[in-house]
Amino acid sequence: MASLSSSEWRSICEKFRRAQNLSEIESRKDPENDPFRSKYNARELLKEIYSDLKNFDAGENDNDDNDQPQEEQCSDPVEPEGEGSGTGHAGDSPAGLRAARLGVIEYYLGVNHVETEELSAGEEHLMNCIKLLDKCTVSQENVSVFIQARNQLGILWAGRDEIDKAQGFLETAESMYVRYMKEVGQPPMDLTDFFMVEEEALSPQERTKQFEMAYTHTLYYLAQVYKNLEQYERAGRYCHSTLQRQLQFNQFVPLEWAINAATLSQYYITKSCYMEGRHCLAAASVIAGLAGEVPSEAAAQENEAESEKREQLGQKRAEISRCWIKYCLNLLQDAKKLLEDNIGELDTDRQAELKRSRQQEEDEKERGRKSAVLFSSSDTFDSICSLEEKVSCAFPLDFDEARAVFLTGQAHVNQSKEYFQMDGHVTDHIEILQDHSALFKALSFFEEDLERRCKMHKRRVDMLEPLCRDLNAQYYLLICRQLQFELAETYYEMMDLKLAIADKQDELDAHSIKKFNHLCAASMKYYQMFLDSIRSPEGKFPEKLEDEVLRPALVAKFRIARLHSRLISASPTVQLENLSNSLSCYDFLVQYCQEHPEARQAVETELELSEEMVSLLPLKINRLKAKLVSAN
Repeated sequence: MASLSSSEWRSICEKFRRAQNLSEIESRKDPENDPFRSKYNARELLKEIYSDLKNFDAGENDNDDNDQPQEEQCSDPVEPEGEGSGTGHAGDSPAGLRAARLGVIEYYLGVNHVETEELSAGEEHLMNCIKLLDKCTVSQENVSVFIQARNQLGILWAGRDEIDKAQGFLETAESMYVRYMKEVGQPPMDLTDFFMVEEEALSPQERTKQFEMAYTHTLYYLAQVYKNLEQYERAGRYCHSTLQRQLQFNQFVPLEWAINAATLSQYYITKSCYMEGRHCLAAASVIAGLAGEVPSEAAAQENEAESEKREQLGQKRAEISRCWIKYCLNLLQDAKKLLEDNIGELDTDRQAELKRSRQQEEDEKERGRKSAVLFSSSDTFDSICSLEEKVSCAFPLDFDEARAVFLTGQAHVNQSKEYFQMDGHVTDHIEILQDHSALFKALSFFEEDLERRCKMHKRRVDMLEPLCRDLNAQYYLLICRQLQFELAETYYEMMDLKLAIADKQDELDAHSIKKFNHLCAASMKYYQMFLDSIRSPEGKFPEKLEDEVLRPALVAKFRIARLHSRLISASPTVQLENLSNSLSCYDFLVQYCQEHPEARQAVETELELSEEMVSLLPLKINRLKAKLVSAN
């Protein structure tokens, strides 16, 4: 700026420095009753700088429409077309630098207004910044301003739920970065460089860091935009790239980064991308470790800061452990789907076939992985790889492999329960125990010994039954229903297993019959508790079931019917009562589906069997009645 003397320029730079200090540091100390005091003071300094620049440059290229930064009357946003590559000025010309300086002040005024919740004024200043720069070619001098202004407008429009507009600004910012790095690639000027005396200028390394940070923000915001647009695969890629860059450029807060990586793992798990999911979780665990040790309880009681750190570290690491549980559980459940036959048992031919083909597939996956985005930095790469090696990402194909996955999941169950205890975290604690139960259930599929499989289900009962007994159904109705149904199903599975074991014996002894009947009765009890929870306060069963309980309620009736018919008794009178109860339940299901045809689809298999039993059981009941009459 030829029209500025050295002292005048230093004065402007000093004002800018004071404005930055007020906005970024002093504002943290503002009182609650005047939360934006420092921001407002910073705004006044920015306005003064804008006026100074305009006044010093009066008569030089002064054809702009903006004589002062405007705060009233928000203009309609323009579409972010092109790459900001206007042809009015070269980016490094005096006129281009002047436009960039004015654009930088408009940018900071825009951010200032957004931070003080004056969004329309903030939008206008940011648009003024873009209009000024659109007269210039994108260059080493102004590319950072181009990108960061569009980042801010992307955030602003996303906050207004105008996701398409946000997407336009952010994708333009992304393409600007890509084009600049391809065509120029040199460390560009930072926004603060425009108002620094020469001896204070940032180093090339610092400029690179600031520029890369701005682009990382672009990718992060795009990930949110694509998630909102339900483009989940794209959102996952951008989230992964964001996390990778944060590690690469050391721009992360350990716990925040770790939680984001663990959350991303859950997306990969839903897509059965277990290698990527494991990588995210291993990285999350390692990076969370960088946040330090959990303070002791004694230290937390003595110091408020230590107490807060203990709480935060405990919670975040427990949340990461819960993500590990989901990883192990889903891996086991997906393996089960792969290996089961049409009646839900292990298909040994399929198992042998998969074992033969797996090695070749794993080798190919490892080769393919080298082209994937990996989280790496010189400090953490070895630790992440070491943790990954401790748990498989391949589907377990036999009991030993499944047990290794189960044990990893169980270890994380114990870790997460340390923070999410029943006292204070009821819902979380119960969900963790339900996952623990599901881990046992998934592992039991791989166990060939029926007695040992039965013992695994008994472990499930032992952990869930006390919860079901002690939980207040008035406050936790949904959870109680889940527990009742799961306990009913668990006892039902144990009954089926005992039946399979009994089929291999010549004759059942009294103890085995007693045990079998106990399992039937326990299963019926919990199915009935579930059905009773659906009744009105007056005890009336609904004429029409709500969608969320339709299938489980009808399945419960079907299972109770089957259980009544399975009870073993030497007394014909008791047998008759059991069969009558069974018929009543089968008949309920058939009648309900006749009255509500839309329910048929929910229980096709159960309905078909019930219709068959409704026709067969009366014959069996009549024969038993005739036998009783003749006996008397």
